[in-house]
Amino acid sequence: MDSSSPDTSRRQLFTVVAAGAALVASIGAPRFVSAQAVKLRIGYWPVAAGLPFFAAVERGYFKDAGVEVEPLKFAGAQQVMEAMLSGRCDGSANGTGSANLAIGEIAQPGLFKIFATNPSNAKYVLEEFLLPKDSPVKTFADLKGKRVASGPGIQNVTLAKTMLERAGAGAIAVTELPIGQHVAALAAGQVDAVYTLEPTGTVGRLNGTTRVLEAGVVAHYILGDPMAPWHGGAASLTTEFIKKYPAESKKYIAAYARGIELVRSKPDEARKFMKGYTAIDGTLANEVPLASYMLHHEFKTSDVGYFQKFYDLFTEKGIFEKKVIVEPLLFKA
Repeated sequence: MDSSSPDTSRRQLFTVVAAGAALVASIGAPRFVSAQAVKLRIGYWPVAAGLPFFAAVERGYFKDAGVEVEPLKFAGAQQVMEAMLSGRCDGSANGTGSANLAIGEIAQPGLFKIFATNPSNAKYVLEEFLLPKDSPVKTFADLKGKRVASGPGIQNVTLAKTMLERAGAGAIAVTELPIGQHVAALAAGQVDAVYTLEPTGTVGRLNGTTRVLEAGVVAHYILGDPMAPWHGGAASLTTEFIKKYPAESKKYIAAYARGIELVRSKPDEARKFMKGYTAIDGTLANEVPLASYMLHHEFKTSDVGYFQKFYDLFTEKGIFEKKVIVEPLLFKA
């Protein structure tokens, strides 16, 4: 007898329908599921300059814009750049060294676009040379033959060596040291001076162990004007992400801009968002100086010029194997 007789077929159909009804009853009516949201993986270095990004995450600005963001913490700016090169990161937060990003651009032309920088100088302090509180050093010339350290990475080391030489200390070997160890190293007498980033100077001042030799030093000794904008850190997105997700990229940048506006208009309110992302907390959050911020559409010709002068130093020193031009790296809406 043929197994596909009408009676058999009806029994099979009834079994399937019954099983389907039971499944629906157990899980509920079918639902339409929206497409999975695009997630931006943003690398950051735990320094004060990253504040707009931290604030935008914690205030829900990215969520409001309809984009999902995963903050990824790295030990240094170089690691952020390497993650972007390898495709493990879709961009960088402010505070990521601009020269580190440029090295990634040389390795992979067209790697990223900068949409915001954190220019600093003698007024908007990000970087400084620190000494032990009771150090006899009064000028850079007094550092000749002394032990000097800087933050990790080629940007910090190159800047430290160049500034020491131009400020009168001469050629000095500079030791790389994690920024979180700078105050302790000075207090313990392991080094005589450090080139560092905030909040290190504020930490040392508050605990009474260090003092500032000079702040805003890159603007002074590299750009030639203590009030010039040093675009030493940058927020960026990879070109690959921008091309693949143009709408999401614009939403992300607009939400990030809200973070910058919060820092500009309500700095005291924004400061609290350093907690959890940096070692800055409590009294320190209220004391640490804040960098300035500049969005891509706010750049003037002079800003591009100062940015280019900074990059040209690394070409001059042989760190960049070829000249890197700033203008094409800026995001164009």
